[in-house]
Amino acid sequence: MTLLLAPMEGLLDHLLRDTLTQAGGVDRCVSEFIRVTGTLLPERAFLRIVPELAHGGRTAAGVPVRAQLMGSDPGCLAENAARLAGLGPAGIDLNFGCPAKVVNRHGGGAALLQDPELLTRIVGAVRRAVPAAMPVSAKMRLGYADDGRAEECAQAIEAGGAGELVVHARTKAQGYRPPAHWARVADVRAAVRIPVVANGEIWTVEDARRCRELSGCDALMLGRGMVCDPGLALA
Repeated sequence: MTLLLAPMEGLLDHLLRDTLTQAGGVDRCVSEFIRVTGTLLPERAFLRIVPELAHGGRTAAGVPVRAQLMGSDPGCLAENAARLAGLGPAGIDLNFGCPAKVVNRHGGGAALLQDPELLTRIVGAVRRAVPAAMPVSAKMRLGYADDGRAEECAQAIEAGGAGELVVHARTKAQGYRPPAHWARVADVRAAVRIPVVANGEIWTVEDARRCRELSGCDALMLGRGMVCDPGLALA
């Protein structure tokens, strides 16, 4: 199966990405989010979060890194995505899953799952702003307060032109409390045509097998489980 290394704000920075990809087994990384709030960021802001941009968009072990943007204004995100694309990331990812209160209070991260139409506009604006060959993906949770609009949100992201979707199998309200609802990822997967990656509560090889079985996904994203066990992707 394909294994991705998750973006984890305040934890999984470029130094840890380097360490974990050197351990082996990881096929691709996504960076910590780069917050976009109404201004066009200078190139140094992107390089600070994703220094791999200075090395072909790859870690020292040669693993590609997609740079993640987070914001709520389609035009501003598109402008920043265009500048970021010029630095050569392995792709651009959009954050629709961050559960942090300070982020959600300003309409970013998981709060955007309350407005599927805005999801489509954001993805569409970014997709149009970057070269056609550059992958644009997104990461979402199952919802904000509940998972009732999970399929609708996934379809909105697909409609905007995303080529891949990572689904963290919990809502914003559920935070990081177990369990992760991997079977709901299967429902989301059935609602769209783009590849779906399952994420959440994968700590062991058995968890990975069970997640794959319940979600139907051939690709998984590892986060805290990989940090706790750097050899997990090789197991």
